[in-house]
Amino acid sequence: MSRIKGKAAIVGIGEVPTGRHGDKAAIDFAVTSARQAIMDAGINKDEIDFVMPTGAVFNGQFNNDLVTCRLVEELGLKNVKTNVQVFAGGASGSCLVKTAASLIAAGVARNVLCVHADKLGTGLTGGQAGIDLFSTAGISGEWEVPFGQHYSTIAALSMTRYMHETGCTNADMAAVCVSNRKWAELNPNAFFRKPLTVEEVLASKILASPLHAKMSNMLFDGGSAFVMTSGERARDLCQRPVYLLGESSRVTHFVHSQEKDITRFGWAEASREAFAEAGLTPADVDVAEIYDSYPIYQLITFEELGFAQRGEGGKRFQNGETGPGGSIPTTTNGGMLSQGHTGAGGGVALVVEAARQLMNKAGDRQVPGARFAVETGTGGTYMDAQVTVFGTEIP
Repeated sequence: MSRIKGKAAIVGIGEVPTGRHGDKAAIDFAVTSARQAIMDAGINKDEIDFVMPTGAVFNGQFNNDLVTCRLVEELGLKNVKTNVQVFAGGASGSCLVKTAASLIAAGVARNVLCVHADKLGTGLTGGQAGIDLFSTAGISGEWEVPFGQHYSTIAALSMTRYMHETGCTNADMAAVCVSNRKWAELNPNAFFRKPLTVEEVLASKILASPLHAKMSNMLFDGGSAFVMTSGERARDLCQRPVYLLGESSRVTHFVHSQEKDITRFGWAEASREAFAEAGLTPADVDVAEIYDSYPIYQLITFEELGFAQRGEGGKRFQNGETGPGGSIPTTTNGGMLSQGHTGAGGGVALVVEAARQLMNKAGDRQVPGARFAVETGTGGTYMDAQVTVFGTEIP
């Protein structure tokens, strides 16, 4: 058995609805989702001995509160040994999982609470705040910051190159958005729940050619949490524990302009190793929770994971294979394109959704008989490729 396969499992999850909650403090999202996760795990709150909040970007003081143990006090936890922040942008969910699992496998922690909360929808001050934030994150301070490079232009560059190399069309990109929206229609925690069509996506204004407005994520407030414990303890706590079966990752660059291939990144290598550690193949996966800040990155990852040949993934989205009732349900919470972008929470929400599906707690969007799931995350200007494989059984 590999170093962490089956040695840790998610046993509890929590999440608050994504939206614009200007009347609520970010700590409320953190506390509410954390309490849900602890209750869902079926443990006493004082059994939590390790707290790992991830980073909040809307407010430095709130992020400092998370670092300096505010959650421990707000939740009234009595036996916490360590509070430490794990932050890797959109890759934070994946990194929380592997860090918590490693601590548990090493005997350093027993029950780890992982929490995210942010207010990107209403907490940023000034009309340009969101634009400024995403024009300076993940780019070179020496060479690029004076002018900035917004994430929409980065996505447009990858789209243009990928479409040139594969013959993929804008309709394929729009189909990714429509697939995610179909899942969001069934998700009470999603912000966008109105039906969407390919025609509507393509009729929306151009942000950066060939990227349309309805191909972009939107910034919102939100929070999510999960509890991890040992695989052995999980069997006594949870009817369907979600075991960590395999994980791998690749860091490929800091700034997007230095990435050698903006249509592949490190997904193929990371997924090959993660599936090998899990003892599974893409054909075994029941649910694919793929990071989706823009449809181009969801589509690239989908193909590099092995769910379609290069340039053929768009057809699977267009044919409805990735939506409700499809053969490879993908990003079943609606993702950042429809549930909403809450900073690092975009990745944490996908971890929570993977666990929710495998625990058979997804309600109207439940994938029948789901046993194995793959989850991905990436941070900054798509600087890394994080692949995690979960299952309700250990192959």
